[in-house]
Order: sequence, then C-alpha cells, then structure tokens
Amino acid sequence: MESVRLYVHCVRLLINDCFDTYDAAETVAATTVIVLSLLWLTNFIFQEESLYSRAKKLIFRIARKIPAVSLKIECEKKKATNDFQTNMMRLHEGRPYVTSLPKKGWKRERILEEVKSNLKLGHYKWDKGFVSGCVYNFDDELVQVLTDVYGLASYTNPLHPDIFPGVCKMEAEVVRMTLNLFHGSEEACGTMTSGGTESILMACKAYRDYAVEERGITHPEMVIPVTAHPAFDKAAAYFGLRIKHVPVHPETTTVDLKAMKRYINSNTCMLAGSAPNFPYGTIDPIEDIAALGRKYNIPVHVDSCLGGFITAFMDKAGFSHPPYDFSIAGVTSISADTHKYGFAPKGSSVVMYSEKKFLHHQYCVFPDWPGGVYGSPTVNGSRAGGIIAACWATLMHFGVEGYASATKKILTTAKYIEEGLREMEEIFVFGKPGASVIAIGSNVFHIYLLSEGLTKRGWNLNPLQFPCGIHLCITYMHTADGVADQFLSDVREEIKIIMKNPKADVAGKMAIYGMAQSIPDRSVVGDFTRFFLDAMYITKGRDDQFLKNGFT
Repeated sequence: MESVRLYVHCVRLLINDCFDTYDAAETVAATTVIVLSLLWLTNFIFQEESLYSRAKKLIFRIARKIPAVSLKIECEKKKATNDFQTNMMRLHEGRPYVTSLPKKGWKRERILEEVKSNLKLGHYKWDKGFVSGCVYNFDDELVQVLTDVYGLASYTNPLHPDIFPGVCKMEAEVVRMTLNLFHGSEEACGTMTSGGTESILMACKAYRDYAVEERGITHPEMVIPVTAHPAFDKAAAYFGLRIKHVPVHPETTTVDLKAMKRYINSNTCMLAGSAPNFPYGTIDPIEDIAALGRKYNIPVHVDSCLGGFITAFMDKAGFSHPPYDFSIAGVTSISADTHKYGFAPKGSSVVMYSEKKFLHHQYCVFPDWPGGVYGSPTVNGSRAGGIIAACWATLMHFGVEGYASATKKILTTAKYIEEGLREMEEIFVFGKPGASVIAIGSNVFHIYLLSEGLTKRGWNLNPLQFPCGIHLCITYMHTADGVADQFLSDVREEIKIIMKNPKADVAGKMAIYGMAQSIPDRSVVGDFTRFFLDAMYITKGRDDQFLKNGFT
C-alpha cells in the first residue's frame, strides 16, 4: 500500500513539473483540450461501424472527387435511370399515359374497363402462388364481401367520431379483438394504422416522447437487431432518434443478446425484437429481450407485423412457438398487420400497448390551434373509414376457426417446403424458420444464380444481402394443390443446371444487386434506389398519343 502511495506521489510531482511553466489559465485550457480530444477519440473509435468500414467509405468518397471517377459514376447513374424507366415502361406494356384530365368525365363502364386493363399489367402469376408474400390470400367470395363493405363505408372518416361513430366502434373492436389474440390485459390498448410501417413509427414516437417527458432523456436511442424492419430506421430519420443496430448470430440469425446488452446505456428509450423477422423468418428471443427491458426499465417493442396473425393461431393449429406477446412481463408494445395474414385489404395494421401511458405519447394533440382543439391518434388526420370497415369485416368473415385452418395449411406447406429444401445438399436454410418465411443460401454457388433461374420460371422471390440469400414467404396461395411441389421441382432443376458451371458469374439485375453490396459508400446505392423510386412515377408520353388511341 505504501508503494502505491509513493508511486502516486511521484506521478503528481512529474505532472506538476510538466506544467510548472504554465499559469492557471493555460493549465485549464490544456486540460480542456486534452479531455475533449480524448472524448472525440473515444467516440470515433467506439462507434457501431468498424474503423475498417469507415476507412473504406472515406477512401471511396475521396476517390469520387477524382474527375474520371466522378464522371464514370455520373454515367452509371444516368444509365441506371434510363434502365429503370425503360423497364417500368415495358411493364406498362406500351399503354398510353393519362397526363391531363379528360374534357368530359368518363362513364362508369369506361372507367371500369380502363381499371381492369391496368390491373392486368404484369406477368407474375401472384394469384397462383408464384410470388413470395405480397398478396396473402385471394378469394373471390371474400373480395366481393369486402367490395360491398368498402363501398358502404367509402366516405366515412373516423377523424369525426360524432358524425361516423359506427366506424370508430368497428376500429375499437378490431383493436380489442387483436389485443385478446396477443394476450393483452384489460389495461392494454392500441389503435389501427395504415400498415406495419406506421405501427412501428407510432411505437417509436411514443417511446421517444415518453423518454423525453417522463424519464428526462434528452438524446433518445433505440437498440434493435440488424434484421429489424427498416421502418425503425425510418422512425429514427423522421423523429430525430439515434439508432443502434445489434448483430445477429450467424447460425441462428436471431439477435445477439450479449451485444444488445452492451449497446444499452442511459439514453436507451426502447428495445425491439422481431417475431418473426423479415429476412430469415426467425423469431428473436423475446423473453430474454423483455428480461433486459425489466432489468433496465426500458420499454420493449415486438414487431410481429409479418407473422402476427400466423403466430397468434399456431397453438390452435397444432404448432408450437416461443412466447413473444403480452403474456411476457416486460413486453410493452406489439405491432401486427391485419393486411398480411389477417387477410384484410392493404392499408390496415394494429399497434398495441400494455398500458395507456405509452399510447398517450403516441397521440398528437394541439390544444391552441385557432381552428379548435386538434388531436389525432396516428400520423394521418383523416383516415379511410372504408379500410377500417373492410378490416373488421375480414375478421368477422374468418373467425377463430377460419384463421386456425388457414394457419395450419400455411405452416404445413412451409414445413414441407423447408424439409424439401434441406434435402438439397447444394443449398442451406438460414436458421430455424419460426413461421412462414424460409431463407436459403449456398456455399457451393452464388445463390443469386438460383434466383435468376427461378425468375425465368415465373417465380418472384425476395433477395437478401449481408450475406447473400433469397427467401420465400409462404402465403395461402402456396397451399393450393401442386404449388409447393412445383416450387421444389423447379429449385432442383435449376440447381442441376447451375452445377454444370457452379462458378459462373451472376448476370442480369441480380448481378447489379450483388455488385451494390460491395460498394463501401452506401450513399451511391441510395442514389440508385432513388432513381428506381423515380421510375415508379414515370408518365412519359404525350396526350395527343392518348387521343390517337381513341381515349377522349
């Protein structure tokens, strides 16, 4: 102990000798500079992104300033823009664009004819089960019911509950029925939204405001798995939140709990897990995430947008699943999409909370507006009452038995396809699928070769990156006779073709997708994505061309 004191005393003398020639102000200034420099260096080194990755980005950004490189990139951007627009016009099959209002309004028959023609565009047989996800059920009887219901409620708006109380009643009933499916207590509450993205946005907004107003956090941060839906990133961008992406285990593809714990700090306003996640269809260990939430007094959101109306009926369909809902202490909110496996029309989802104290921070209230006291539960002010009524009608149409039966068929088909894929030695299945999504990769050939081959056979699968993979989201259409067998047969046939030259380079659009992953500066990839989105709004073509085709 005496030696330690002596050592400390020597260090003090050494420091004093170093600063002996400085006055007090200079000493304070030097100390401040040193402390701030150390803080900057610490923040620079210990970021979520590695030094190596940031160095690559820096080098790439510097290289972009070289005239020859900059010119090449701009040329590629222009080429991409042209390609995207050309492809979109090709999808529109040369049909003329309406860019001005017609002089006289069209008759009903003509409008319906044009709508039907537009809806026939596209070549994928989505109604026959050749598409991953996208449309989750298609039944003529249900379509007719929903068409009638939406027509009856098409002009209603829950923003005016005194004028349309019946629509508000149906929304409240949808929320309560969904809460009951996810074992919410009498205190549990929630709202409908326009989709999973808005549900997640609302939860993030609620927890941001709760953190600021109730916990005194000035710089709220969310901690989420890297596989969590980009809606969380969108919420961070919209609401000024900081975000930390937690890696997943390469084998299980579920969140690394030890890493999640390390990322938690005094600014953490929420934790999140997926049940299941979109890329791999695996379910994060929600019980363990909730335990972290209880330990550090942090709200926990469960994103069950994709598979919520599958997992909620798995027990009744004879399938087991890990707990993930309000039955777990510490789970404070859940998002579930009625417009996916709830089979409701697009534009409906539910966000749920364990207590009203969280929901109240979701609301937007402005009591001092000259137009009156204004309050809205979600992003939108006016909302489509027709969607609410159609969602309510869908739940009534299926009931518990209908959903349980559909879940059994979907999961039986998913297990059958998973087992068939696992028998193919050239590919592997990522993790352990928790519900209806099956992701595959390959250590033998580039998996995008398989994606391209299946596309030529009429299949539309989702590409994955970091690492490369593809996934199939099983829907009710895949349960039709022969669809699953056709998919497995096509996969086997394409693998046989690929194995004749397994080292072949990927071609076509998947080659571009694969190349994009290797670009260090992701802003370039972002630019290409923006060009693709621009192409969705293309209306090239002149009105006189429209008139020449007889559209007056």
